[in-house]
Amino acid sequence: MNSFQSVFRSDLFQGQTIVVTGGGSGIGRCTAHELASLGADLALVGRKIEKLETVKAEIAQTCGVKVSIHSCDIREEEKVTATVAEILAEHGKIDHLINNAGGQFPSPLSSINAKGWETVVRNNLTGGFLMAREVFNQYMVKNLGKTDMSITNIIADMWNGMPGMGHSGAARAGMLNFSETASLEWAPVRVNAVAPGFIASSGMDTYPEPMKQTIMQLDKTIPLQRLGLEAEVSGVLAFLCSPAASFISGSCIRVDGAAPNARRIWPVGTGKQNPVFNSFHLGGVPEVIQRRDAERAGKK
Repeated sequence: MNSFQSVFRSDLFQGQTIVVTGGGSGIGRCTAHELASLGADLALVGRKIEKLETVKAEIAQTCGVKVSIHSCDIREEEKVTATVAEILAEHGKIDHLINNAGGQFPSPLSSINAKGWETVVRNNLTGGFLMAREVFNQYMVKNLGKTDMSITNIIADMWNGMPGMGHSGAARAGMLNFSETASLEWAPVRVNAVAPGFIASSGMDTYPEPMKQTIMQLDKTIPLQRLGLEAEVSGVLAFLCSPAASFISGSCIRVDGAAPNARRIWPVGTGKQNPVFNSFHLGGVPEVIQRRDAERAGKK
């Protein structure tokens, strides 16, 4: 079976333990595969144990690293505390945390009720804070200066607002500010954020039809004239865990094809795309993107 074709050396994270939340699908699954290919032992966290079991089995076919799986709703404080303790009991340490779990639903602000707002904020802000706090308090604070440790929080392309998903935009903006604060309060633990833009991931197929119609036109709004790949995010996450990023903290790296830089007064792209390096051997194309490509091919 083919394996993940990372640009990093295969023993980069040998002997290290990395926690990936939301590790059962999408960017989290891809990231787990890349980190495993680089020698990291993994603790995969998610709500649906079946998805985590599938990813663990996938990794076992190509890598001999240790992978533990942990069912946890990161919105529940007591469960998060217990899960981090469980990970430490199994692995003995946590070198890096990748806070990837989250979720939202499309809606204009005027239609979001309190429960919907609070659910998304707990998913995309509170849960990430709880995971980071527990990893720091239960392990990292006791080992400051002994080894390079990091926390990386996944946010989103929420610059200049996030119309249609204002609850998620507010939460993601909060997570960025949290990352900046924690980079000072928790130093020398490095705390950064990564902001993916429009990434072709399986999550796109879960949205209702009106949102899918929007997704099918997104590439036309991006200067690089295409959607990003999951592996283009996981590579950045691996870099931020690596020694090459040992002086990077309190920062945010955008992975968005320059989408927030698009302006109405200037053409968006030239119609040409830059080369794509798809290193994820199990990476697929979302059904909505396959549908878009088929429709465009039919019009030619």
